Amino acid sequence: MKLCLGTVQFGMDYGIRGQKKPSQAAAIDMLDYATQNGIDTLDTAFAYGTAEDVVGAFLARKTIDRSKLFISSKLKPNALDDIPPHCLKDAINQHLDASLLRLHTDYLDAYLFHSSRYVYNEALLNALDEIKQTGKILHCGVSVYYPDEAKQGIASEKVDFLQLPFSIFDQRMREEGIFDLANQQGRTRIHARSAFIQGLILMDDNEIPPFLHSARPILSKIDSLCSKYNISRIALALLYVKHAGTASHLVFGVDNREQLKENIRIFDGTLPGEILAEISETFSHIDADIMMPSLWVKH
Repeated sequence: MKLCLGTVQFGMDYGIRGQKKPSQAAAIDMLDYATQNGIDTLDTAFAYGTAEDVVGAFLARKTIDRSKLFISSKLKPNALDDIPPHCLKDAINQHLDASLLRLHTDYLDAYLFHSSRYVYNEALLNALDEIKQTGKILHCGVSVYYPDEAKQGIASEKVDFLQLPFSIFDQRMREEGIFDLANQQGRTRIHARSAFIQGLILMDDNEIPPFLHSARPILSKIDSLCSKYNISRIALALLYVKHAGTASHLVFGVDNREQLKENIRIFDGTLPGEILAEISETFSHIDADIMMPSLWVKH
């Protein structure tokens, strides 16, 4: 497994801990550092504020050859809901061309639907696949949330890229055999996201908001594991995803350069098998309203 630098933090204020997006200069500096230190895969999206513009400004500087990078982006959520079938290809092309313009590139290595329910829509998948044949995108994908959506994507001949959640908190994809299915099928590339659950897994007890009070005992168990095995929460979060699943990449985000350097360093490490087994046993079947930020009811 390799690292993929996610860029949502570069385009908008993101995360449960109230982080503010860095300046464009700081974000470009982080992209420079990442791509000069072994990270050749970047993830962005229309919905990430100005993230595509930031990545585009980085690419325009040409500090690394475009052909050495794998760049994925995602179409605006729900953008195709009211588009008639015969207009779908044109509509997708319009969104794609706008992203390519912002990104200062003439192709994307992967273009994903950001609305997970689109994985069930054959007309949409066919339209995206037709665009793939032009060479403007190299992989067609969907960003999914649930195992059934992932299974649908793996079963579709039109989908060869999935981004999905996987973390210490959220082990549904492994428990439902999604990684095994993708390996057996041999076509679908998988990127795992949400290792830090928008920063929740890194929060101190006094930082946890009232609407997530039920996460406190889970984080306490994580602290016990960290103490038992003399490992940090960040290392536990990153290395669990690295070793427990078989995704090709772990998508992660950072707020500053030092954090980026530390995550790259940590990811080179390993986790003993007994830690993996204990995590799998201790944190299986956590309630969805804790592990899925989209279900958080904030008060």
